[in-house]
Amino acid sequence: MKVSLLRHIHPYWLALLVTLPLGAETATLETVQKSAGEWLKVRAETARLDTEWTTQRELLDSMAHGLAERAQTIEARRDYLRSKGAKDREDIASLEASNKTTSAGLQSLDEQLKAMSVRLLQLRPSLPPRLSTALELAYKSLATPEPTLGERMQLTMMVLNRCMQFNRSIICEDELLKLTSDGSARQLEVIYWGLSQGYALDRAGGKVWLGSPGASGWQWEPVPDPSALGRVARLISIYHGKEEPAFVELPASLRQPAVASLKK
Repeated sequence: MKVSLLRHIHPYWLALLVTLPLGAETATLETVQKSAGEWLKVRAETARLDTEWTTQRELLDSMAHGLAERAQTIEARRDYLRSKGAKDREDIASLEASNKTTSAGLQSLDEQLKAMSVRLLQLRPSLPPRLSTALELAYKSLATPEPTLGERMQLTMMVLNRCMQFNRSIICEDELLKLTSDGSARQLEVIYWGLSQGYALDRAGGKVWLGSPGASGWQWEPVPDPSALGRVARLISIYHGKEEPAFVELPASLRQPAVASLKK
């Protein structure tokens, strides 16, 4: 039994047993046996820790490699975002400058349109009555401060286009006018020669009026020439196709049309 035990004792402990007195052999063997057991436990724990450390180191190496790759990915993403952010900042700065320029242009356009609206309102009395009545709704909208820039532009263009269209046309219709001194309205035959001239014919009363824009607006003036009645009546008949086309001499006014003053 002792011989078997001695085979497993480390040489250091065996030398220690040889140097001890024989009387202490029993106590020494027990001490050596206990120490050897403790040493074996230490060795086993050391082997376990070594194995565990090897396993943990491989895991840590793998984790470190993964973190390094992730760090590279994040750095690449950071560089991309930094570059993209710089480009975005340049685009934003360019857009801000463009917005400032556009805002200044819109403000200038709005001021011009407001000035044009004022001029159109001032010129309305100089328009032929038929055209002025047709533009009643547009003029009411222009007279209010509520229209937006787009609405004001649309209204302004509507008035100008209607004026241009009327100025390039000859229009003949029955119209209710107040031309007598008593202020009563009468249904008369009226023919407009653009924005500059108009003729009102009262066949029953045998009277003719010449209409044109004046200093205080559109005005109707009676034509004293008795022959004007027949000539205006013939002009209206030619317009309606009741007579062959021909040159007809008519009284005229050389006052400037209202639409011409808008171009200045």
